[in-house]
Amino acid sequence: MPQTRNRAVMNWLFTFAFIVAFLVVFGGFVRLTRSGLSITEWNPISGTVPPIGEQAWKVEFMKYQQTPEFKQINSDMTLEEYQYIFYIEWIHRFIARFAGLVYAIPVFYFLFKKTIPFKEFGIYFVMGMLFIAQAVAGWIMVASGLVDRPSVSHFNLTIHLLLALSLLGLGLWTAFGHKYGFPDSGKQAKWSLPSKLALFSFILLIIQITYGGMTAGLKAGHISDTWPLMFGKLIPPNLFNSWINLFEVPQTIFFVHRWFAWLGLIAMPVVYYLAKKQD
Repeated sequence: MPQTRNRAVMNWLFTFAFIVAFLVVFGGFVRLTRSGLSITEWNPISGTVPPIGEQAWKVEFMKYQQTPEFKQINSDMTLEEYQYIFYIEWIHRFIARFAGLVYAIPVFYFLFKKTIPFKEFGIYFVMGMLFIAQAVAGWIMVASGLVDRPSVSHFNLTIHLLLALSLLGLGLWTAFGHKYGFPDSGKQAKWSLPSKLALFSFILLIIQITYGGMTAGLKAGHISDTWPLMFGKLIPPNLFNSWINLFEVPQTIFFVHRWFAWLGLIAMPVVYYLAKKQD
């Protein structure tokens, strides 16, 4: 954990975290508009510029026409309609490239100027690796929907989301460290009851987000539009007759996602109350 506090580094990290947060939100918009499979290649450099000219657009459209999504879902799509979803995904990737520059240029500048001591570079290196990992996971996710089915793997979608949120969390944690001070690495913190409950709530939140990603990937939210009952029952039969159901069956995944939200909603005020009580 870094020990050197610096306002410029703090401002950079808050800016980077904001861009990552916006990237996650825009990724949700990409998902809702079914734009994610519109660009069939990952070209980090040449892909910075969208197709220019009618012929270039026709070539790009022809690549999309070979995908399962076009053949099975969008077979009547026009070039103009394709351009719309292409630009949404292109903007998504452009923001990701911009976020990469916002990370890379300042971190090397601060390292060169010794604003970030080399011995404290580890946390910033992890941020860079997380950024690369979520970018690679994003392409693996897209590639999973270009082979034999018109949708991406719900596992790959969830991994892409969790890596992006991990990057956001690490960036904010380090930024707040620069603002309020880093903990003394030589002291062993004690686990109080509120801290244990906070960890429990955090685990609940991770599980909820994970099942949210799988729910989105499987479109499991369309399974039932009633609450609290699903298919007329509070707990539908055969939800948990196999552990595989927890990761593969849309009904089970959606059920877990629904009820973990309430567990989290209950846990957060309890943690807050106990923490305030010990002030």
